[in-house]
Amino acid sequence: MQFTKMHGLGNDYVYINCFEEKVENPSELARFVSDRHFGVGSDGLVLILPSEKADFRMRMFNADGSEAEMCGNAIRCVGKYVYDNKLTGKKTITVETLAGVKILELFTGKDQKVNLVRVDMGEPILNPRDIPVDSGMERFINEPVEIMGEEYHVTCVSMGNPHAVTYVGNVKEFPLERIGPLMENHPLFPRRINAEFVEIVSRTHLKMRVWERGAGETMACGTGACAVLVASCLNGLSERKATVELLGGNLTIEWNEENNRVYKTGPAVSVFKGFLDF
Repeated sequence: MQFTKMHGLGNDYVYINCFEEKVENPSELARFVSDRHFGVGSDGLVLILPSEKADFRMRMFNADGSEAEMCGNAIRCVGKYVYDNKLTGKKTITVETLAGVKILELFTGKDQKVNLVRVDMGEPILNPRDIPVDSGMERFINEPVEIMGEEYHVTCVSMGNPHAVTYVGNVKEFPLERIGPLMENHPLFPRRINAEFVEIVSRTHLKMRVWERGAGETMACGTGACAVLVASCLNGLSERKATVELLGGNLTIEWNEENNRVYKTGPAVSVFKGFLDF
């Protein structure tokens, strides 16, 4: 089985072209390829498939084998893969995900390969029941959440998958390895949650780290960066367009006031190809 290793800001996945390959057990395969000692090494597995409602369909599995609704960094790499490998000649494509159909704009460099992708991530979901958060409130903004006797003020947003955003003074020194899994599995979140911890550098520069469901800390999270920008606007901490700095690099995020949609622009990189005996 042929695969391609790709990353968006260090958020790395193994990609399989299911126009040519057949994957019988994607959850088991995701656990195998993600292992950084005995497998390929990745944050998960992405399958690129035919779609009846879009140009392509994407399925994404975390390192623990659980299927996720969407991944903002992974979908940029899907755009690069299908264009660079001549599955499409279009520079605006649609991709079906469990979080709906997303529109991608592809930008090529001098080598005529995609190096930058702008994704229409859709409208943010703010109703706690739809995120989901076990709360009767209309919105979950700057609400106290207790973890190990400490109180954290959390804003929850879904960008097709659920996010809990918390503001801290120094994100580099924040004990993410201890607090991240406790936030992910807090009883408030019936489907678990992606936890972002954010330092406000300025109104147009936000610095974040992320603890992802089923993967732990990752170098970047595209939907998380979008959720951070939306949460920061809701809390009056940022403009509607800002640079979000992640461990793997920067994304440009814009929450358009006229159509309520969030746009994310960032790089997509191919690392290597190989064959799996699985």
